[in-house]
Amino acid sequence: MAAVTFIVIVLIAASSGAVFKPGQWYETLRKPSWTPPKWAFPVVWSLLYAGIAYAGWSVWTLAGWSLPLAFWCAQIVFNAMWSWLFFGLRRMDLALADIALLWISILGFIVTAWPVSVISALLFIPYIAWVSTAGMLNYTVLRLNTQPIDGRA
Repeated sequence: MAAVTFIVIVLIAASSGAVFKPGQWYETLRKPSWTPPKWAFPVVWSLLYAGIAYAGWSVWTLAGWSLPLAFWCAQIVFNAMWSWLFFGLRRMDLALADIALLWISILGFIVTAWPVSVISALLFIPYIAWVSTAGMLNYTVLRLNTQPIDGRA
């Protein structure tokens, strides 16, 4: 039952990306040349979400309510909020702050889960790498779209 609960929690968080989609607004924004292709996002997130669910379930099974589980809960909330902030509210600045908190909570999980379950901690390494990339993308898109096109203030 616990495994199903973690899967459902992750699916709820993931649904934020389905509800708050990039859409036409995002298409009109200037983006850096290194922006990942559209197809990469659902593929990468699907794999990451599977690892996130497993890692949460594993830590729960081994340690119950614990500090790593608190970090797990925090990261899933920040994860779910990002699409709403960036695409729903179109607040790239708040989304950037959210992604910083997401990054910190992922790192907190890695550090505190390591003694409980090395596999669970390791599953969050690709996650923090992808969130780091997403954070840089968020920052760059914010910067590119809040400065005048000719670069003058």
